[in-house]
Amino acid sequence: MDQVLLFVTLGFAGGAVYAVIATSIVSLYAATGVLNFAQGSLALWAVWVVAELRESGTLVFPIGAVRLSSQPLPAWPAVALGVLSAAGLAFAAHWLVFRPLRTAPPLSQVVASVGLMLAIASLVPLRFSTNGVLAPTLLTDRTLSVGGAVINISDLVLLVAALVVAVVLAAYFRFTRWGVATRAGAEDELAARLTGLSPDRLASVMWLLTGAATALVAVLAAPTLGLDPIGYMFYVLPGLAAALLARLTSIIIACLAGVGIGVLQSVLLLLSSFDGWPVWAQAGLGDVVPFVLVIVALVVLGRHLPARGALGTVRMPAVDLPRRPFRAAVALVGAAALAVALTSGSWRFGVVTSIIMALIALSLVVLTGYLGQISLAAMAFAGTAGFLLSRATTSWHIPFPLSIVVSAGAATLVGVIVGLPALRVRGAQLAVVTLAGAVALQQLVFANPALTPFEGNLIADPTLLGWDLAVRRGTDLTTSAFATTVIVIVGLLTLAVARILAGATGQSFLAVRSNERAAASVGINVARVKLTGFALSAFLAGVGGCLIGYSRSQLSVESFNIIVGLSVLCMAYVGGITRISGALIAGLVAPLGVLYTLLNGTFGLGHYYTLIAACALVVTAVLNPSGIAGGATGLLRGHTRREVTP
Repeated sequence: MDQVLLFVTLGFAGGAVYAVIATSIVSLYAATGVLNFAQGSLALWAVWVVAELRESGTLVFPIGAVRLSSQPLPAWPAVALGVLSAAGLAFAAHWLVFRPLRTAPPLSQVVASVGLMLAIASLVPLRFSTNGVLAPTLLTDRTLSVGGAVINISDLVLLVAALVVAVVLAAYFRFTRWGVATRAGAEDELAARLTGLSPDRLASVMWLLTGAATALVAVLAAPTLGLDPIGYMFYVLPGLAAALLARLTSIIIACLAGVGIGVLQSVLLLLSSFDGWPVWAQAGLGDVVPFVLVIVALVVLGRHLPARGALGTVRMPAVDLPRRPFRAAVALVGAAALAVALTSGSWRFGVVTSIIMALIALSLVVLTGYLGQISLAAMAFAGTAGFLLSRATTSWHIPFPLSIVVSAGAATLVGVIVGLPALRVRGAQLAVVTLAGAVALQQLVFANPALTPFEGNLIADPTLLGWDLAVRRGTDLTTSAFATTVIVIVGLLTLAVARILAGATGQSFLAVRSNERAAASVGINVARVKLTGFALSAFLAGVGGCLIGYSRSQLSVESFNIIVGLSVLCMAYVGGITRISGALIAGLVAPLGVLYTLLNGTFGLGHYYTLIAACALVVTAVLNPSGIAGGATGLLRGHTRREVTP
């Protein structure tokens, strides 16, 4: 019993961070209607600012730095500056990103939030020295003995701090004039302005308060939780789960749920050390908890969640139906073949990677652009197929191309399962489900040492009718045979998708995207259409994952990690999420693709890729939601109209 009590209290540190993120998410949703995926990244930035101040006395900004002292800065001045820096970032995020998007479609708000999350997280390893840096103790190191368990008083202090933040935020909304006006302004901006209050200023106050509160609790918890260059970014998932359990309305319940998730994860860690506990469940099980709770919140409490963007008309970037797909496919295949023939070494590998990533981006065009379902799990589907491909080729000896069909079929099944919550929710809440599912799959399967060997998952080279289609031969990094195989597979699938989207299925997708009730009223089976979209998207991503596997000859968790997946979303949105041509552009600028090869090989800027992708996503969401392909189409049409107009 003393062990259980000990691990319960050990969960207070993580639970306190989850709780303050959850209360901040609920508060911001009440004030602005935005689900902020970047709340964990704000905590991440503050933690590293404080660590650097206490290490070298230097105050680091996103651009530039100030040396405040030749010696490490004392603890509490460093904490104050770290909290202020996070509050400043939150304030800037409101005015530069979310204020312009306050009337934008949910998709634009979600991708901007994800882009901000990635941008801040990618800045940390660029701006700070992350090797060997520790977080010195801030709170007391005294202990307390209760029932035979030795409890850290600092963990109790963190619990109290999270509760105090929740009480203060709840009191602000309920008992202050500004708080009441903030909630009212989020629902009716005109009415708030008629009272003499500015909804923008009220929202900026909430961004400042939540940014500072999140930073403070995270900084205090850092000596217990440790320093990780990206770890705090994903603390937003337990926070989002707690916020959804609180129905996005109750700050106090969100706080208690966040603490409960932290305690549950700690207790699971204790249980995993017992004899008889399954080996496969000894790692990553705690990361599944947020996904399970999100599903529970959306399925059980779904009818009671705020209905913003739930079933009514949802504005999305305009869609251009594919025209003359066969002619376009022939031209693109010819261009791809020419690019392969004219390149070699890393450049040919970049071209082939771009073709594969275009297929994965196409899966997002189908699901998000045409069907309106915001998914952050494309690379999880690709990873499912890729890791199963290893078993299919090395253990089961399934020949090519049947190995791709079997592996992508399994990814399709996973896609349908992940898509089941889409029958009840959509918009930002569905994005939470898919992101939580992707993280759970990564930690429980891809990064699980019981399922994935340390050396990675080997994949046998493909052969067809005696022809060797291996990616490497001697010093040739990417063979012409493998490149041709990729071009043929991706070309055929792209042509098939274009014909599907131009037909009745594509029309059904667009009808559901526009208005689910209206689609159902004309006889469209909305549930079947949604699951069809998830299945098609997961299959395309699965084939892409198999091609990635064959191009690497072995896979590890880094091949399909969440950062790569979110980067693909960035590029798909920047390219044009509602157009097949946008997927092709996304492939060119995708991770390890042609643009990455140019940045890394020619300019030596490969380590800035994620930051560039994230910033491009935010700018595109704010200024040009239709992406590069949409903008080019608009310019071309405008130019054509000017030419034919007398």
